[in-house]
Amino acid sequence: MCHTRNVDESGNDVSIDSAWRASIKAQAARDPYFQASVRAEAEELPERRAMIESSCATCHAPMAGYTAGVDGQAGLLLDEGFLDADHPLHDLAVDGVSCTLCHQIRSTNLGSSSASGHYLIDTEIPPGEREAFGPFTVDEAQARLMQDASGFVPVQATHVTQSELCATCHTLYTPILDSSGNTQGEFPEQVPYLEWYYSSYRNAQTCQACHMPAAEGGVKTATSSTNLRSPFARHTFYGGNAYMLGMLTTFADELELTASAAQLGAARAGTLQYLQDETASIAVENVIDGGTILSANVRIENLSGHKLPTAFPSRRAWIHFTVTDAAGAIVFESGAIGPDGAISGNDNDADASQYEVHYQTINRADQVQIYEAILQTVDGSVTTSVLSAAGYLKDNRLLPSGFEKAAPYPDIMVRGGAMEDENFLGGGDAVSYLVPLSGSEPYTVTAELLFQTVGFRWADNLRRAEGTEIDQFLRYYEGEPNTPVVIASASQQTP
Repeated sequence: MCHTRNVDESGNDVSIDSAWRASIKAQAARDPYFQASVRAEAEELPERRAMIESSCATCHAPMAGYTAGVDGQAGLLLDEGFLDADHPLHDLAVDGVSCTLCHQIRSTNLGSSSASGHYLIDTEIPPGEREAFGPFTVDEAQARLMQDASGFVPVQATHVTQSELCATCHTLYTPILDSSGNTQGEFPEQVPYLEWYYSSYRNAQTCQACHMPAAEGGVKTATSSTNLRSPFARHTFYGGNAYMLGMLTTFADELELTASAAQLGAARAGTLQYLQDETASIAVENVIDGGTILSANVRIENLSGHKLPTAFPSRRAWIHFTVTDAAGAIVFESGAIGPDGAISGNDNDADASQYEVHYQTINRADQVQIYEAILQTVDGSVTTSVLSAAGYLKDNRLLPSGFEKAAPYPDIMVRGGAMEDENFLGGGDAVSYLVPLSGSEPYTVTAELLFQTVGFRWADNLRRAEGTEIDQFLRYYEGEPNTPVVIASASQQTP
């Protein structure tokens, strides 16, 4: 109630509570795909259920998970766990990644040692005197107001503006388990912080600079504030999960979200704009009509500070390439999307045991350039189970600028055919197309970079498991079309 009705100097509503309330951070525990994934992993490895649920709760229901840990309790999510409305920590759990979690994390453990949710909160300070860290100075009178109203004492601390804060949960290692459930090592399930660290962005932009865009001018950060603060980071947490924001909006009442339809709509619109303006660019180059064969190059530039796509490996981006003739008829198409969210020609969508290789040249319609992470088990089989994953069969996700492809970073290195592709480098990729021609001139070549948060195979494989959460997600999935986001597009016509 103190950090609402915030307005910047241009008159824009930048309220902390409303921006956060509609964000994916706020829905981290309510996210139906997350819940279904936890259920599927727990059912596959029932003897490891407590470990699975408590590990996931550490970052998806962190306030409840940390509280339970301090009390010596397991952070269980499912059934009678945190997601049960009768659980005493339920309200804390479904608030997701909330204010007093991030703003209590201390600076003493940030960096590589804090990965996989090993953030530290001081539990020795008694209630009513606990510190809440922020980027600005706070005078004594304002500090007393906040302490009286909330029980937290505001303290200036610059570590809340550093990427290392985000890295505590966005650098995640999962145990490599064999068929008997024995641990065989650690798997880098998602490491965007490391991708950023070994790019040129490390010296240019933090995670917060991109995902919490600054307001226009100064902002009074609280209703009692008299000073304008700048730069003020908007708590929007824009990222790649436009699809889930659409699903949350459609089923908001059933999921008992606290965000309004307007707030959710603004969050999704902002996320879509972010994806389309800040993520990547695409260009069609060197289009040549050779009479019987048309040749063209498609060049993609990654504008983000990490791999594209990054984070949870269900995400994928791909090139949708079409050639149409003078009458508008399609002469050639690679990467078409079906109504079920599957990509035409993608071996992995057609067969769960296969995957589409990385291409340097495409000359058939059943070939498609997909930028993705394909997980493998200890015996080399394709999997979408992160707790069965022992490595990557393929990782050709677009590299950020400055990333040294040849550098020996095992946790973030390129895997598969992209390693031998001289056009696949830090900053982007280039793909050649050779198309047999029919129809009439001139021909129009169009290339789109499409993106899905949840690839078809990752959703469809959930049908192998059973559970209320899985049934719920699949019902939502069938009711919310998995239409990809067009990140960027370009066209060129032959003479």
